Parts: sequence; C-alpha cells; structure tokens
Amino acid sequence: ITSHHITDSKPQDIMKWNGWGYSDSRFLFNKKGQGEFTGKRYRLSGMILPSLKDWFEATFGTSLQHKTPATPTLNVSAVPPPNLVEPFVEELKVAGVAASHDPEGRVFRSHGHCLHEIFALREGRIGRVPDLVVWPNCHNDVVKIVELACKYNVCLMPYGGGTSVSSALECPLEETRSVVSLDTSQMNRILWIDEKNLTVHVEAGIIGQDLERQLNESGYCTGHEPDSMEFSSLGGWVATRASGMKKNIYGNIEDLVVHIKMVTPRGVIEKSCQGPRMSTGPDIHHFIMGSEGTLGVVTEVTMKIRPLPEYQKYGSIVFPNFQQGVSCLREVARQRCAPASIRLMDNEQFQFGHALKPQVSSIFTSFLDGLKKFYITKFKGFEPHHLCVATLLFEGDREKVLQHEKQVYDIAAKFGGLAAGEDNGQRGYMLTFVIAYLRDLGMDYYVIGESFETSVPWDRVLDLCRNVKERIVRECKERGVQFPPFSTCRVTQTYDAGACVYFYFAFNYRGLADPLHVYERVEHEAREEILANGGSLSHHHGVGKLRKEWMREAVSTVGLGMLQSVKEYVDPNNIFGNRNLL
Repeated sequence: ITSHHITDSKPQDIMKWNGWGYSDSRFLFNKKGQGEFTGKRYRLSGMILPSLKDWFEATFGTSLQHKTPATPTLNVSAVPPPNLVEPFVEELKVAGVAASHDPEGRVFRSHGHCLHEIFALREGRIGRVPDLVVWPNCHNDVVKIVELACKYNVCLMPYGGGTSVSSALECPLEETRSVVSLDTSQMNRILWIDEKNLTVHVEAGIIGQDLERQLNESGYCTGHEPDSMEFSSLGGWVATRASGMKKNIYGNIEDLVVHIKMVTPRGVIEKSCQGPRMSTGPDIHHFIMGSEGTLGVVTEVTMKIRPLPEYQKYGSIVFPNFQQGVSCLREVARQRCAPASIRLMDNEQFQFGHALKPQVSSIFTSFLDGLKKFYITKFKGFEPHHLCVATLLFEGDREKVLQHEKQVYDIAAKFGGLAAGEDNGQRGYMLTFVIAYLRDLGMDYYVIGESFETSVPWDRVLDLCRNVKERIVRECKERGVQFPPFSTCRVTQTYDAGACVYFYFAFNYRGLADPLHVYERVEHEAREEILANGGSLSHHHGVGKLRKEWMREAVSTVGLGMLQSVKEYVDPNNIFGNRNLL
C-alpha cells in the first residue's frame, strides 16, 4: 500500500492531527474545480479526478464557494495542563521507561476517528486528553508500568494505532485521576517465525502493514487485511475482535490467534502451551479478544501464517439490481466457494466509485469505457440507476484460482450477473484505502458523514439494507437537513449463516444550528433500526463508549453480569479505566 514504517514515537510528524491518515495525502478541489488526490503513496496519488466535483455537488447540494476549512495547526495553549503524579513519573524514569507530557503527543492520543472527535479537532476544540504518554519497549516494561499504575492509582489507556471508530480512546470526562496513554508503538518486533508449525510470535504494537511486509520478505503472510491495516496494530485487532478483507481464506482475528499474553492488574494471563485447540473450560482468549482495553494490555501474540499465494486475480460482476446481487452472494456462501474477498456495492456506491475515476490519458480508453457502459446499459437491459457491482479477489495456486473463478462467474450468471473485468475489481480494492480520506474533503464543504457496520442473517439482509437506508433519509428530513442525505450500503463479507453489511451516510449540514447533534441522533436511530431488523451491535468495529448503551440488549443481562464480574476480579480498582463496553 505504502512504504512507510510508523515506528517513530512521534507519528504526529507524518500523520494528520485532525484528520485521517498521512499529512501529505488528501483530496482537494484545485483552482479549476477539479478533484485531486495529493502525495505519492497511493495508486490514486497525484491524479486528477474530473468527475468528482459534479458528483459531489449533485449528491450533497453543496457549492465549492462555501468552505468550512479546518484549523491548520494545534493551538498548544488550548491543551489543558497535565495532571501528573510525580512519584509515578519518577519511578518510570528509574525503570527506564520513556514518557512525555508534550501537548501535541497527548492530543494525538486522545481520540480515534469518530466524526465527533475529528469535527471538534478541526474546530480547534480540545477536550480531556491524557496527562502523560508512556512507551514500553517490551512485555516486561508493560508489567512495570501496570505495577506502578496500581501502586499510585493512575488510570491507564492502551493505545495502538488510534484508528478506533467507537469513541474507545476518548478520556472519560468523569475520570479525576491522572490518565496515562500506554502507547505500544515501540513494541513492534517479530520475535520468531516457526516454519514447522507455520506460526509467528509478535509484539502486539506492530502495525498491520509492517507485519505483512516483514512476513512477505520471508515468503509468508497472515492474510489479515482490515481496511485500517496501514495504521492499526495487532494488539488493537485482538482487543476489538477485528476482521480482515480476506477472512474467507485466512479467518478473522479469533481464527488466526494461537496464543496471547496480556498484562492485567492481577498479573499476566496466558495459556501454558501453543496447542492449536483446547478443551480446557471456556476459552480465556475470548475474554481477552474484544475486551477493548478494559482488562489490561495485550503484549505478545502468536498467530498463524501461510506461504504467500502464488497467484492473485481481481474481478468484478455487474448485476441488474441489488436483490440479484445479494442472491448471488447468498448462493456463493451456500456452496462455500467464496473467493478471498467478495463485496457487493449498491447503486449509489457504484456511482460514487465512478466519480473517483482518474483522468484517462488516452481518448481511446475513455472511448472503450463509454462503449462498455453503453453495452451494459443498452443491450443487456441494465438500468444505470439500479445496477450494482460486486468486486472480487481470488488468490492461491494459479490452476485453482482459474477453476474457482469460473465457478463463481457461473453462479453469477444464474442471477443475471455479467463479468465486468479485472480493472474494475482492482480499482474497487484500491479505493478501499483512500475512501477514508474523503470524509475530510466533505468536512471542508459543510458535509459530515460516517460509516458503520453490522452482521445479519441471510434472510434479513435485504430488509435491513432497505429499512436502514430509508430510516436515515427520514430522520435527516425530520431533523431539518435541507438536502437528501447520501445513504448507501454494501455487503462486505459472507458467512454460512449471514453477512456483514456496511453503511455509509453523509449530509450537507448548512443551515443546521447543531450539526453534530443531528448527526449523532441520526446515527443512533440507524443503529436502533439495525437492531430492530435482526442485525448485530457490531461485526468488527467494537462497542467502545459509542454503542455501550445497547450492550445489555446485545448479550443479555446475565451475559453482561459475567463480563462485569471478570472486570471486577481482574481490575478491581479500574486501573484500565477507559470505560469501554461496560
């Protein structure tokens, strides 16, 4: 994706302090009003996007005349002075643990990427931030930090890559103790690769893209590729029960993990051996995975690795409508022949993807594009405002991939699906990593938005998609949003018994007195609608503080009580006081 290591303890030097991703990469409209994506890191970098402006203005009813620029630099004097426990800081120094209360570093680690968090930073509003940042170098450093935190009753908040979208990193306003951000970024080493058992033992602070790149150099991969993998950490994946794009082949994080070491206020928790499966009571890994920083810090993880696949092939399929697309994905899941990744976009997302097409250098290719579009819409009776597209990624042995591809395209044909080429598929996956940068562009022009996800049984997929999108439109209208919102979804993962569905929604907030409040109410109602339609509270983003009001409903009163009693035993003084989940 990019060629960059964030091993530096000051990521704020190369990352935006009040937006997504790298400082040198962003969308903008140039003097001619053309869309552009800056920098050199991505395939889209340095390209002109001639259709973006028209799509943007038509979709949101905005005008490039009306700008809402972000505060360019952090005003350090707006950062509250740190509340330090001096003996704690002294003992850290003696133990040789790096620490800093530099204001930029504290602000950088005070938030994830929820809309309300970024919106406030763009306006230069700074809320409660950690009082101190500490950088352990290894497992033993973490043991020392946790011991000292217990001794001095300091609140610890683990910090990995900071890509959370659940308010998990926000400091609780009611927290009166000194808050310390425990930054795992310096614990980023691969400790060993075991080629006999195909496992790798890694420190939990490693960032996804660094882990994959280093394993690739030895001819291996984990195959775990969440959309955030450029910035998110292994420890964060474990703590949130993360899911990756290629889980059909490699599994989700719970399938990949063989062994976990975690430091809690009660001591270290880990299993005695690296056995592939055990029947030793309830699996303690399932107390750790999804614990979202409330019980302790994951320090080391052993996970499965696979030899790098010899062959990779992208693909895409156009369906006459969303229903046919979902039926095809259902059949692919039923036959258990899903490729490494299969994603189905609705019509709005298809048009959105089209708006991000870079300028074509030759007249010939754009002519061919036009021809293809003409062919699909005219001859095959596809309605441009109903058709939708699935993007595919196959990988493995060349022979098997080609067989597999034929099997999937044959199923698609039964549902009116037409193969639409490798390029469209590859573009779809390439856009995965730049799409997060688009929200910052929206916020430059009165547009706010967010993505959220759920998992749902197959027989409820269509109803849920339709009802949630309609509910978003209705709620926006009732709350005074002047222009119909962008309300769209895609099916991003298939399972035997259901699917993962992702929603994007955004709207033009001009004329609203309190846009954030309106946005939060709409998102809240959308989640209520998801739950009412048989969807889960979250498929992979986690709960954090944003969704914890629904936890009892999600896991039952007894279930919640079980989780609470684990918390009370492991962390009786609430040292890990981020107040997520419970």
